[in-house]
Amino acid sequence: MARKLADLEAYFELAREGEEVSGELRGELDALRTEVDRLEFATLLPGENDRLNAIVTIHPGAGGTESQDWAEMLLRMYRRWAERHGFKFTLMDYQAGEEAGLKSATFTAAGDYAYGLLSSEIGVHRLVRISPFDAAARRHTSFASVFVSPEIDDTINIEIKPDDLRVETYRSTGKGGQHVNTTDSAVRITHVPTGTVAQCQNERSQHRNKEMAMKFLRSKLYELELLKRREATQKLEDSKMEIGFGSQIRSYVLHPYRLVKDVRTKFEVGDADRILDGDIDPFIKAYLVSRRGATKV
Repeated sequence: MARKLADLEAYFELAREGEEVSGELRGELDALRTEVDRLEFATLLPGENDRLNAIVTIHPGAGGTESQDWAEMLLRMYRRWAERHGFKFTLMDYQAGEEAGLKSATFTAAGDYAYGLLSSEIGVHRLVRISPFDAAARRHTSFASVFVSPEIDDTINIEIKPDDLRVETYRSTGKGGQHVNTTDSAVRITHVPTGTVAQCQNERSQHRNKEMAMKFLRSKLYELELLKRREATQKLEDSKMEIGFGSQIRSYVLHPYRLVKDVRTKFEVGDADRILDGDIDPFIKAYLVSRRGATKV
């Protein structure tokens, strides 16, 4: 930061002397603005897990193809967001919808503060639009839920008894080529005492999918343990609200007008296409600022 400020001061001095350095000056200002934004986000993310990678699961609500297509749109939005931040996006599980969209998807976003940032997206997301699947071109409302947990490092000691696990294998149905669709390589693991489920079908071998599913399961169980230690009043699953009216955290309206509005912070943006293309940082920041304000009250 000190070096960037020194470079800026040097460019301003050159400009005062009549040198043409507007391009360089603009570049340095943009770089400084990016660094300030990064530091500001860091101050909003003091949690012990905020710096970790994120594991994100998306489920459509009731409504068949409409909601499944909306869930697919959300998956694309988060993929584009990850790309904007330089995070590594890895699709770990994908269950395709019957006609379009998806029944469920799980991905990881790897990068500094991925979990802290994406945890603001936990909840139900609502879409209002003219349906592309309705021959009468009627307006439809669709819902999908987003759930986020931190990817816990393997050095964290979480005791998982083999007798507490139910391991199931099934044929992969996601995007993975011919091989992934012809073998029972996908793995689903259920932690029976808590009902926690983790699954993976992205890898080519059953062994690798089981390894990744166990990693997801360990992360989810660790989060449960953290909540117990903090004597939280609600368990982790309670944050998964009913996927329907009255429970959404954000509304995306594409008809009769275009607007994205966060129910929690009242923050809104008129350029819905930009938001759906992954530019969700203004909503994330508004939520984190409001959360910090609430903790100070």
